[in-house]
Amino acid sequence: QVQLQESGPGLVKPSQTLSLTCTVSGGSLTSNLYYWTWIRQPPGKELEWMGAIASSGSYYRPSLKSRISISKDTSKNQFTLQLNSVTPEDTAVYYCARYRSLAETDMDYRGQGTQVTVSS
Repeated sequence: QVQLQESGPGLVKPSQTLSLTCTVSGGSLTSNLYYWTWIRQPPGKELEWMGAIASSGSYYRPSLKSRISISKDTSKNQFTLQLNSVTPEDTAVYYCARYRSLAETDMDYRGQGTQVTVSS
């Protein structure tokens, strides 16, 4: 059973960098079968695929590409999201997930999510 757990600050000030870490158990980030992914759900809106990292490289949503970076630490079995220059529109519940492909519906495991609020 794969488990994912998000961690990081729940409050970030505008213009600062949002940084979240996902710790994975029961599965390895070194596998070339999966895409380790960040998604988010702003209040009143649908889930939004943000980006993913895999053995083949990193992939980002075009609208976020100038602000987002996803990296991984295989020694800790963790992957990290950094989102720069945040605004209140980045307020959302953030989830880390495992996908079988880059298709936005191809998720098989997801963390419980963590609320991040952007506010001064």
